[in-house]
Amino acid sequence: MTDPAQRTREIPVFMVVPPRALLLDIAGPMEVLRKANAEQAAVRFSLTYVGPSPSVGSSVGLGLAGIAPLPQRLPDGALVVISGAADQPVGAAPDCRMEDAPLEAAIVAWLASVIRPGVRLVSICSGALLAARAGLLEGYECTTHFATITELVRLAPTARVRENRLYVDDGERLTSAGITAGVDLMLYIVAREAGHAAALAVARYLVVYLRRGGADPQLSPWLEGRNHIHPAIHRAQDAVAADPARDWSVEALARIAVTSPRNLSRLFNDHAGMSVTDYVNRMRVALARELVIGSRLDLEHVAERAGFASTRQFRRAWSRLHDGPPSRMRAGLS
Repeated sequence: MTDPAQRTREIPVFMVVPPRALLLDIAGPMEVLRKANAEQAAVRFSLTYVGPSPSVGSSVGLGLAGIAPLPQRLPDGALVVISGAADQPVGAAPDCRMEDAPLEAAIVAWLASVIRPGVRLVSICSGALLAARAGLLEGYECTTHFATITELVRLAPTARVRENRLYVDDGERLTSAGITAGVDLMLYIVAREAGHAAALAVARYLVVYLRRGGADPQLSPWLEGRNHIHPAIHRAQDAVAADPARDWSVEALARIAVTSPRNLSRLFNDHAGMSVTDYVNRMRVALARELVIGSRLDLEHVAERAGFASTRQFRRAWSRLHDGPPSRMRAGLS
């Protein structure tokens, strides 16, 4: 008999396909979820494509069909994802936006009627504009593609619109800058729901390699010390990146790398340019940075979630990599 504690938890995902759908906004995030389902069994993302029309044209001129009608009700715990749309798709008429206005209005009305507490709304790129038109971003922190920031500010006057952010998590509203940032946001969601190991495996499959945080610099801290081809070190680094908060000792990582602790220490210094302990602390600080930026946890809980023994230890490790304290980084994004 199956242990109830080991049953797969299902998350219903409804991808809203608008007219002139930006294809990468759909394919990128949904490929993340498809691969996440293949990489682990604890959480299953159940995907359904919905929209006001059974078929639409996409940004690159490829037609999309088999789209289910917008459901009258959503199950508890559902994830609604809204794709962005292209202004002028390949091969489309110049006045296509005007022709598509009734379909967009149908999406807006549907969103306003079905989104409720317990249902998370995720927007990719200009999909945030449809959410804003439905009044669903008022009072929330959010973002969108840089080209539509001004319009989002106009449509959601009480929203706290953030510029130059890859994505923003504000409880049941998650928004992204779109295009490839939609992949980053979905990897973030996978990490939250299915664990960092699953997100790491998906990122490597997609050759994104390691996810970027919502406000990460162009070079992600998750990539530091990885500019080498030594397989033993990569095995150890993969283990740490998948679960930075674990109590990693040099001995434990040496067993994963299939080498001696002394040799692993030497290899890390030679190929990664840092000690094993330094690498572990860098990954913990990178995780803590995501928590500082993407959550409202106090610093004590951030330190605990990231694997530090105390807030003091966390602050000491943080100060080696950042000029200011974590509280200043959080304040700078508010």
